[in-house]
Amino acid sequence: MSHEEYVEKQRKRAAEVASGMLDDSIHYLEGAIELSSLRFEVDLPEDDKDFLAFTGVASEIDHLPIGKPRQSWSKEALERHEPEIQESIKWAKEFSLSECKSIVARFNA
Repeated sequence: MSHEEYVEKQRKRAAEVASGMLDDSIHYLEGAIELSSLRFEVDLPEDDKDFLAFTGVASEIDHLPIGKPRQSWSKEALERHEPEIQESIKWAKEFSLSECKSIVARFNA
């Protein structure tokens, strides 16, 4: 696979994730974490506004049981953190919804 093919594959994945975040088929915070990790894979400047938004979200929620690490948390801890997770989803959408839509528009070819 060439570099260009790899970048195109990662851009398509970014569009899929962002689209899933918008239609709630992908947990918004899990999607934000994935988009943050795709930041350096889509061949854009480091300071790309759309991807930086998700790096900010990921940074703010890194203490929460999100994604695969959630499996290691006790039921009690998950219940205790659920209100904060819900508040974080609300905040993350307010903070990054336009960037999410932009990623879909940019890479959904």
